[in-house]
Amino acid sequence: MDCREKRTEVHKLSYKILVVEDDWVIAGQMKNHLEKWGYEVACVGDFRNVLTEFAAAAPQLVLMDIGLPFYNGYYWCGQIRQVSQVPIIFVSSAGDNMNIVMAVNMGGDDFIVKPFELEVLSAKVQAMLRRTYAFREQTRVMEWQGIILDLTDSTLLTGEEKVELTKNEFRILQLLFENAGKIVSREAIMKRLWDNDCFVDDNTLTVNMTRLRKKLEGAGHKALIQTKKGAGYLLGAEKD
Repeated sequence: MDCREKRTEVHKLSYKILVVEDDWVIAGQMKNHLEKWGYEVACVGDFRNVLTEFAAAAPQLVLMDIGLPFYNGYYWCGQIRQVSQVPIIFVSSAGDNMNIVMAVNMGGDDFIVKPFELEVLSAKVQAMLRRTYAFREQTRVMEWQGIILDLTDSTLLTGEEKVELTKNEFRILQLLFENAGKIVSREAIMKRLWDNDCFVDDNTLTVNMTRLRKKLEGAGHKALIQTKKGAGYLLGAEKD
């Protein structure tokens, strides 16, 4: 298979890559090179909120530097691992054995030592994507103002805390996240909760909503779900 055939194959797959690199020259070179191979590439701009940008980008692979502003790459790898098993390749000049071992222990899947040839980067990326997505599906998450809803295990990640949700609590939040910024009627929520095994009436919804709000308040998010009298509910400010 020649290069043109490889690029056509990659383009059809439409993989998205998130670059977490604070050297804008290096980040730009990586982005431009990978885009030539048909990948969609996003670069993190806010290094205080890498997890938020990860959730918004929903990438199939992350390229992670170690030396970053505010928090290092190991920290953000650990944060991502709480919500996703997306492959993470560390790209760093700190290529000694200790750092490589640390990267693997934190959940990294591969390590590229700077300086590197761009052809090596694209070859490693292609091999990692092919190896990963031949066997497992992408982990899905939804994000609202830094709060992340994990659709694969029905949990809510708020900063350092992971909140376990019941089936109904998860369904309520999923519907609100799907309609972020919009009011969702009580009728729409009851319809989402009502399945073949359980009839949901207005009182049942009130009980579930009260329990969910108490759980969110315990995690520091008292105002996440706001009530619009006579209309329904919507996602509000990140914190009260």
